[in-house]
Amino acid sequence: MRVVKLEEELVPRGLQEAFDRLRARRWDVAERGPAERLERLEKLKALILGRRDALAEALHADFRKPGAEVEATEVLPVLQELEHVRKHLKGWMKARKVATPLMLAGTSSHVRAEPRGTVLVMAPWNYPFNLLVSPLVAAVAAGNTVMCKPSEKTPRTTRFLADLIRDAFPEDEVVLVEGGAEVGEALLRLPFDHFFFTGGPRVGRRVMEAAARHLAGVTLELGGKSPAVVDVTADIDAAAERIAWGKYLNGGQTCIAPDHVWVHASREEALLAALKASLERFYGRSEEARRASPDFCRMVDDGAFARVRGLLDRTVAAGARVVAGGGVDAETRFIAPTVLADVAPDAPIMEEEIFGPVLPVLRYESLDEVVSHVRAGGKPLALYVFGKDDATVERLLRQTSAGGSCVNTVVLHNANPHLPFGGVGASGLGAYHGETGFRTFSHERAVLRQGRTSLAHLLFPPYTDKARRLARLASRLFE
Repeated sequence: MRVVKLEEELVPRGLQEAFDRLRARRWDVAERGPAERLERLEKLKALILGRRDALAEALHADFRKPGAEVEATEVLPVLQELEHVRKHLKGWMKARKVATPLMLAGTSSHVRAEPRGTVLVMAPWNYPFNLLVSPLVAAVAAGNTVMCKPSEKTPRTTRFLADLIRDAFPEDEVVLVEGGAEVGEALLRLPFDHFFFTGGPRVGRRVMEAAARHLAGVTLELGGKSPAVVDVTADIDAAAERIAWGKYLNGGQTCIAPDHVWVHASREEALLAALKASLERFYGRSEEARRASPDFCRMVDDGAFARVRGLLDRTVAAGARVVAGGGVDAETRFIAPTVLADVAPDAPIMEEEIFGPVLPVLRYESLDEVVSHVRAGGKPLALYVFGKDDATVERLLRQTSAGGSCVNTVVLHNANPHLPFGGVGASGLGAYHGETGFRTFSHERAVLRQGRTSLAHLLFPPYTDKARRLARLASRLFE
């Protein structure tokens, strides 16, 4: 049986058996060529195409995700990843020749990508299909056996994924494990060859500790407070529209959403007006219309609703001004798409990643303020710059650090499979997508082959005067 649903008393044995099946099969899977690996992925693709309506229904049931967003942010990225792998896998798998230095004359060297072995993919709830299947595609392309753990917060989508994995792969190649935090903790006790985790920094630290215990590889896709900076030279209407789209997508529950906006003081009121106009254009002019909009997501559960509502209420109480939105409904877990102005850098909503549909706008006079604030926080997963002045854009890119960046747009760097996607520091470790994902789930093995001719014997012991002179001569080549 492909899907292992673990009751508490069965966790140790059931999980161990599933892991052992994968580990026993890993060498057979590792030896497959590109055609065999792609055959598995083509079957997965066909199943996705045949079940996309069921996926949309599951995501709508879990947190009212609009069908258009399901197609654009869940299905499309996975299909693009599958197509990119189909086109390039054969080339990625070829051994890569490297140059030979003079002192190693007579040898040849290459680097070959070999599978890591049996890997774990732990996915979050906010994009539960995309953020499980995309790394799964990379892991399978690299020749690994895979255990997947989706979030328990999206039960209908988890059930969809369970059926999909069961029908797409043999049970000893890919397995999906259902369960909550106790199952996640049990997974971390198993000696996987690589741990791939998408989620928050608290659990990310535990995953990294587990990888260290097993001396395994680890990829952490975390989050953080990703800023958008609107320079005095920016196209305000375009900036507002793109920021609003990226912020309120998925109900604000996107790891690379613009968390907050820094805007030059001279453009603040213009930006606020343009943000309000964009919000009304997207979701409706009135609070009632926005609440009834089929295009706006809900918070995933009561805990997420309460946390974001608390941040909003405390920030308004501290003096922030509600420019648009602000309404909430606990019964349906609705938080209106909201814009806040007069937000201080130390306001409650600036203390943690918002992960909800509330956009604080902060004004600045000097770019030094922005640079200092970004540097003082944890390195964000993304940083967005809006402006026409190349020197300002370059300064922000050069004087800050972030997992990725866009200039005059948001989020779209995530859609290019030729770009690595990942964090840095507090926002993560490692990257994936496209060839980067293939490399993440591979070990690059160095191979040197000795030919008939070799100079190395000149340096073998016993170390005569001649050997010492040769060694010194060789060193002088690099002085």
